[in-house]
Amino acid sequence: MRRMKTRQATKQTAMLLTLLAVITACSPSNQPNPTPSLIPLTSVSQQTPTLVPPTETPTATQAPPACLTQPGRVDEGKLESTRPAQEYFIYLPPCYDEKTDERYPVLYLLHGQTYTYDQWIRLGAVDVIDDLILSGGSMPFIIVFPDDRYWNLQAGSGFGQRLIDHLVPYVDETYRTLRDRDHRAIGGMSRGAGWALRLGLTHWDLFGTIGLHSLAVLQKDASQITNWLADIPPTSQPRLFMDIGDNDPELVMAGLVEAQFNDKGVSHEWHLYSGAHTEEYWLAHVEEYIQWYAEGWNNR
Repeated sequence: MRRMKTRQATKQTAMLLTLLAVITACSPSNQPNPTPSLIPLTSVSQQTPTLVPPTETPTATQAPPACLTQPGRVDEGKLESTRPAQEYFIYLPPCYDEKTDERYPVLYLLHGQTYTYDQWIRLGAVDVIDDLILSGGSMPFIIVFPDDRYWNLQAGSGFGQRLIDHLVPYVDETYRTLRDRDHRAIGGMSRGAGWALRLGLTHWDLFGTIGLHSLAVLQKDASQITNWLADIPPTSQPRLFMDIGDNDPELVMAGLVEAQFNDKGVSHEWHLYSGAHTEEYWLAHVEEYIQWYAEGWNNR
């Protein structure tokens, strides 16, 4: 009997211990619950796309025509319809033969007494205009160098008529010129300047530009200048240039002509330089002359 009670007691004790263990396991812990670590949200960076500009498809650069690297040419001609025959040199600018649709201004340059129609060429006029055109400093234009070799013969007095009535129309018909006064100029040195003065003022409808270099006024013309100027409409006054050396025997007369320009309100350039009535003087200024003619057309 006693052994049975012992077993029962042992059994009850075990059951009690088991119950206590269950109760203990279910009891809340006295340790504080740990605060969870909050990981901050990292913002996802959005990269701004780099805009690459579209590349242009390169266009093929056209090489300039070969004629723009070569100088112009000088031809010699003779107008047989006049008596005596009117001879001339003519300068045709670079690309004249290639650009067959293009027309050009024209400049008539007259040589001095005792010289011939190669004078301006010898003094470098063609070299100057070639350099200006090929460098882009001037639009291309034609230059005519008429011959006035008969200055001391009876035929010499008819030079002006041969030029106006025959040579100018022939040049306009034969070569690709711009046939209006704004694109036609006349200039000369010494006796050639005297002709340029007479023809430019009396035929103002043909010539919009007049260059007078070391002017030697033709006989009996001095008294006519005032009347010539009065006959030119105010809207058709020519573009004028005068220059002369301070040791030139023609200086006094040239000064009187320039004074008449002032009296009549004719706009002009007047340049008094150091020098005489010589080729050395003209050689020193030929570049300035050609540039002045070119500027008249470049600025239009």
